[in-house]
Amino acid sequence: MNAPLDIAIIGCGLIGRKRATQLAGGRLVVACDLDHTRAEALAALVSGCRATIDVTEALRSSAQTVIVATANHALAPLALEAVRAGKHVLIEKPGAICASELETLAAEAAERGVCVRIGYNHRFHPTLRKARELIDSGAIGELMFLRGRYGHGGRVGYEKEWRADPAISGGGELIDQGVHLIDLAQWFLGDFTSIEGHAATFFWPMPVDDNAFLNLRTASGQTAWLHVSCTEWKNLFSLEIYGRTGKLHIEGLGGSYGLERLAFYKMLPEMGPPETTIFEYPRGDDSWRLEMEKFLEDIRLQRTPQPGLREGLATLRIVETIYRASGYRS
Repeated sequence: MNAPLDIAIIGCGLIGRKRATQLAGGRLVVACDLDHTRAEALAALVSGCRATIDVTEALRSSAQTVIVATANHALAPLALEAVRAGKHVLIEKPGAICASELETLAAEAAERGVCVRIGYNHRFHPTLRKARELIDSGAIGELMFLRGRYGHGGRVGYEKEWRADPAISGGGELIDQGVHLIDLAQWFLGDFTSIEGHAATFFWPMPVDDNAFLNLRTASGQTAWLHVSCTEWKNLFSLEIYGRTGKLHIEGLGGSYGLERLAFYKMLPEMGPPETTIFEYPRGDDSWRLEMEKFLEDIRLQRTPQPGLREGLATLRIVETIYRASGYRS
């Protein structure tokens, strides 16, 4: 049996705490945050874990693996420090606020032979895993297009949070929830060679987008039609995947997004109403644990993580294209 890998978490807020409870057999040895109280609170969850406000101390620890779970602007710089210290790194999505940061990180990671995974945990939700299984089995035939919608309604004071400050967030709803939809679209359809769409600020008084609309196409014309919004008012996740012989419709992510549900519509030879199979997953979200389990396996097998820096870069390049076209970036 392999000995558990030692892990340090940098960023002890909501996501850092969630990560600390889903380490898939890894051993948390350091909790690091600029707020020592938050670091201590997270460290207290695990016997033998120590708290610090010093990133250098965290990187000099026994940790072979570092999870970076900070605000967006600090993700890539801290991950770069960890990579240069010879650590494997799981970076929360979007991994950086611009593609050039990930390009630098990719070069350093390749030079040092360390694994870097981007935290796109949605790939590990049960409905998405089941969809991948059905597609790979040929159940809906060759894929033609997909349609995705993802959004929430914000909350009082949302325009004053760090996500509304482009220097910290890198953008609004597109770089927040939108990157999940882009990553899933790439996972199912492949690389996009045509990128069209726009981002807009309709409601929230902030200098970043609250809605974005994307039309992405592969070289063979397969299309992803995506909309992300923080003026959704009722939280929503919906992904419809269309093949030549059937359709998959995923709804919900658990919690306020509703029960995770996958509808499989199988075309009949005579067409007309399809044969319908419904899969429901009421037991909750284990995507964080499964993602970490896969990353620890990547490290042990010296395997390139997927999604890793290649996928993260492709996603951020799409985000930047839309932001430039919409006047949010020069």
